[in-house]
Amino acid sequence: QVQLVESGGGLVQTGGSLRLSCAASGSVNTVNAMGWYRQAPHAQRELVARITRGGTTKYADSVQGRFTISRDNAKNTVDLTMNGLKPDDTAVYYCNGEGFDFSRAIAVEYWGQGTQVTVSS
Repeated sequence: QVQLVESGGGLVQTGGSLRLSCAASGSVNTVNAMGWYRQAPHAQRELVARITRGGTTKYADSVQGRFTISRDNAKNTVDLTMNGLKPDDTAVYYCNGEGFDFSRAIAVEYWGQGTQVTVSS
């Protein structure tokens, strides 16, 4: 099992910045990709950004150029730096980890508890 703990959410004005952090513990060797998803009220959870252990990144079109995901494999952390925030970025942001547990021969996926980001207009 892997535990993911997020921090860094809060309230910010339009155009402001926030940095979210996620710390992983437990069987972290099973995790390859880590990322951030978000879910706004009455909407589906969507991918914001993800990064593999090797550093390959993927961003949602809506955040490309404004958000940056980074990862420290030695510390088992992943950060999301969010600049130029807009009211549409308001959501609960969830840290995600996915990979493969070779000892059980199964794909694994883990979620954090979520952190609220609110952007006021």
